[in-house]
Amino acid sequence: MEYVTALADERSFTRAAELAGISQSGLSSAIRSLEAELGATLFDRTTRRVELTPAGEALVPHARAMLDEAARARDAVVRVSSTVSGSLRVGAEQCLGLVDVTRLLEQFHRRYPGIATEFAQAGSHELVDAVRTGRLDVAFVATTRHLGSLRHTPLGEEPLVLVVPSDHELAQAPRLRWDMLDGRDFVDFSSSWGVRTLNDDLLAAHGVTRRIRCSVNDVHTLLDLVVRGLGIAIVPRHVAAKPQAASLRTIALPGAAAPDWPVGVISSLTGRGDGADVPAVLLLEMLAPAV
Repeated sequence: MEYVTALADERSFTRAAELAGISQSGLSSAIRSLEAELGATLFDRTTRRVELTPAGEALVPHARAMLDEAARARDAVVRVSSTVSGSLRVGAEQCLGLVDVTRLLEQFHRRYPGIATEFAQAGSHELVDAVRTGRLDVAFVATTRHLGSLRHTPLGEEPLVLVVPSDHELAQAPRLRWDMLDGRDFVDFSSSWGVRTLNDDLLAAHGVTRRIRCSVNDVHTLLDLVVRGLGIAIVPRHVAAKPQAASLRTIALPGAAAPDWPVGVISSLTGRGDGADVPAVLLLEMLAPAV
């Protein structure tokens, strides 16, 4: 079922095999065996893309439900049989807004002082890779891309908005149009951040060509550069509400086509039964009331 969901998400045997931690030939063989067992073709293969068949579309929701149920069963055993010890490696993108990661880590440390906790900050795409390869146990990310079979819990969404200096010509426009952004200088986050991918895809979809004048890995630096006139920026709404953005003008993006910025938590729970998953399970349980 993990192979099915990975292939359904990625539509590529190469990428799905990487996410599932199996060789491409092994993935192909497993899918063929499942199709033979079910007596139905689940995926249409072409030289360029893999697409779900109607049978595949019917199976995928049940595959996801089976994986979720298996995770819940594993967690139930952990809660009653495991000692509170071990280590936990957590990652997060900066200033996620919808979850206070540092406060959560403080509460976790006070409740479970026997668990050694490590924390790393990076862009969401780097964090997804770190969880998938086992370098992190849990990560708070602002992306839903390339998650494969990783356990993912959405925490919320926010709209994207444009921020410009108050004396910028766009600040005086009665209504923003996509073509008004064409050819502009922008400040944006590095390519490892989830919002950068959203921005790139959003502007490309509307035919907007921009110049990335400054690429940063810090929210406050981005706002400071916009204040100083080095470019305009598209950011999640809570970033535009920060004190550092007080002098900036916040403008809604045109129409209803702009995607919302998603925040969620991903984990690499393995179900090995050796207690390694216990700290991650406990952290996610603390988060549950806020979800």
